[in-house]
Amino acid sequence: MTPAADLRAEAERLARQLPELNFKAEASEAAHIGSAGRRRAGGGETFWQYRRHAQGDDAARIDWRRSARGDDLYVRETELETARTVMFWADDHPGFRWKGEGDLRTKAEEAILLMLTMAIPMSKEGERIGSLGTGRRPSFGKRAVDRLANDLMRGTGGNFPAPPRAAATLIVASDFYDPIPEWTARLAPLAAKCPEGVLLAVSATAEVDFPFKGRVKLSRPGAAIDRILGRAETMREEYQRRFAAQREALEALARRMGWGYVSHVTGRPAIESAARLKAEIERFGAAR
Repeated sequence: MTPAADLRAEAERLARQLPELNFKAEASEAAHIGSAGRRRAGGGETFWQYRRHAQGDDAARIDWRRSARGDDLYVRETELETARTVMFWADDHPGFRWKGEGDLRTKAEEAILLMLTMAIPMSKEGERIGSLGTGRRPSFGKRAVDRLANDLMRGTGGNFPAPPRAAATLIVASDFYDPIPEWTARLAPLAAKCPEGVLLAVSATAEVDFPFKGRVKLSRPGAAIDRILGRAETMREEYQRRFAAQREALEALARRMGWGYVSHVTGRPAIESAARLKAEIERFGAAR
């Protein structure tokens, strides 16, 4: 297993190779619980700072308790907030926490690497980030990224997460090998609460190329399913056809929900998949 700290360090390196993440919500969007503070004055619920009363300020904005300490009048300002809370989830099924022969990382570790590559610049910009299904409130800053990495590595005990308390942008990672109707049922509550999301589908190289020959026993970790093939090479074309059909159906499901879709294969350049994931996320930050 790759330590969370190593994934974080690799994600830092990848993030530096990408252009700045453009994930700003419009300032006119309504603020709500879970929205991200922009560390400047604006319309929000969180106290930001006091400033001296200026001509043109409404008298109702004067903070009389603060002003009573001296001879000047002070206005209480709140922090500008925009609707940018991002939550991540990585499947902890044993089949996803598996790596093929020659792979550097498991599928889940590759997914977590890509998600941390997005989370690091988000957190630096004041976006709130968190792991879906842990019950921990999203936050920002270096510690938030560390907590996210550890939470994603730990998983959610085999349980698919319920929707968050407030709307957020969701990044959901899995190999998505279960039947599409099952994924439709799992994802529907999330999409109903969170109209912004991305499905990150990660597969091992062997699962895509199907390089097997001769007599081979295939099984899925964590599932009591196995199959013995007498001449595995004769199944390659049909297998790859079904694999492609599953991915096409998954992408269609994402689009029906209004979500983005990104696929990644272990062993292939993570920077390319990170760039695609970044582009999908940025669609939600565009002016609407």
